[in-house]
Amino acid sequence: MINLSPVLQLLLTPLQQHVSWFRIFNYTSFRLVAAAITALLLAYTFGPRFIRFLQKLRFGESVRQDGPESHQSKTGTPTMGGLMIMASMSVSIFLWGNLGNLYVTLLWVCTLALSALGFIDDYSKSVKKIPGGMRARTKFFWQILIAAAFATVVFYFPYTPRGEQEQATSLFLPFLKSPIVNMGIFAIFFWLWIVVGTSNAVNLTDGLDGLATGLSVIVIVTLAAIAYITGLPEVTHYLRVVFVPEANEISVFLAALGGACIGFLWFNAYPAQIFMGDTGSLAIGGAIGMSAILIHREVLLILLGGIFVMEALSVILQVGSYKLRKKRIFKMAPIHHHFELIGWHENKVVIRFWIMGVLLALLSLASLKII
Repeated sequence: MINLSPVLQLLLTPLQQHVSWFRIFNYTSFRLVAAAITALLLAYTFGPRFIRFLQKLRFGESVRQDGPESHQSKTGTPTMGGLMIMASMSVSIFLWGNLGNLYVTLLWVCTLALSALGFIDDYSKSVKKIPGGMRARTKFFWQILIAAAFATVVFYFPYTPRGEQEQATSLFLPFLKSPIVNMGIFAIFFWLWIVVGTSNAVNLTDGLDGLATGLSVIVIVTLAAIAYITGLPEVTHYLRVVFVPEANEISVFLAALGGACIGFLWFNAYPAQIFMGDTGSLAIGGAIGMSAILIHREVLLILLGGIFVMEALSVILQVGSYKLRKKRIFKMAPIHHHFELIGWHENKVVIRFWIMGVLLALLSLASLKII
């Protein structure tokens, strides 16, 4: 059995002595489902009110002028929808998460920190009307600081099986059962790069209605399943994959985040009534990267989040090509805009990218058993 969060423990522990089925609240499998449903219903229920609230405050999106013409009609659509996701997720974690677990608390705090950073950027663009929002260097500095704080805590306070302390800084590859190298102190720098990279990759992907949200749900649900398995010694022994004590608690956090994203997707789907903004994308991307690190699936994340990687690479290649050759590789970057400009409807781009994301998720799950 795993301890409940303080709130539910206080409410339900006395009742377990009289009603036996209340013990179901002790099980991680039940709590992760409950966390997802709670966050989803909160986002769905309070979504319309939150959208009206943002409209009154005139927190509207500024659409880039050099993008597809069809996007100009989106100017003024409420942004900062990440606040809805973060609030729904936080309430759910408070109710269902084990706050005594260092990893859960660390994920929660660092995710909210990245969301706060994104909020400042969104506020600068939407309210203060500063072109481009926060300076790129400033935003990057704070991303590095948050990621470094996370990586340092994980390095010095690892959850590892007894006698396997080196596992905490070991690097595992998909489809291989044993680690290939012990990174030692360099793990901190590698993890920092993972968190900042995934945070920015999701941010770059957030350019079409429902695209980043739907892809995030696919990745989060897959990571939640892997995290749950990673915390079960019998299952990890059978699959011959790495075991991380209490890692299944991470699945509760991911379930809450995934549920909140699904609830948000109801309003973010085409035509979007609200955008998540940097408030949501920086936080969701960071949470994905941090979760992958905690369950030793950093490299697998390249496969699982392949669409995010493709989006980020398209920007890097486009900028690099233009600076070196004064020529563009794509009609526009990130690459989802390229497909729009060659004639694909926005909805078609989103759905096809989702399909590719599902295929990558299935392949990622298959990596647990193959070889």
